[in-house]
Amino acid sequence: GKSGKNVRELETEVENEQRRGADAVKGVRKYERRVKELTYQTEEDKKNITRLQDLVDKLQLKVKAYKRQAEEAEEQANVHLSKCRKVQHELEEAEERADIAESQVNKLRAKSRDSGKVGYTFDNKSIFFSLILYIF
Repeated sequence: GKSGKNVRELETEVENEQRRGADAVKGVRKYERRVKELTYQTEEDKKNITRLQDLVDKLQLKVKAYKRQAEEAEEQANVHLSKCRKVQHELEEAEERADIAESQVNKLRAKSRDSGKVGYTFDNKSIFFSLILYIF
């Protein structure tokens, strides 16, 4: 009887060890699957990071291009502004000369009226041309 009990105990121990072994194998396989999943996820993350970095680089290039365009537009605006100022200044000078010419013409008209000489009469055409010559 005693030896029979020992055999049963041994069989039970063997079964328990086999079960523990099977559980250990299951556990190892579970961890292997998890490692594979994490490895895959890591590779996907790396790909996404690379894609995002490319996008950032492209956007930075666009920003540089827009900045350059804005600077060029500003330069153009400054050029146009200085041209406008120059033309405005020239116009003011021309108006000043026109005023002077007009007052001179008026003086000449007054002289011609005062003296009554035929040689001093001006028609509008000759006054206009003398004005133009004086202004420009």
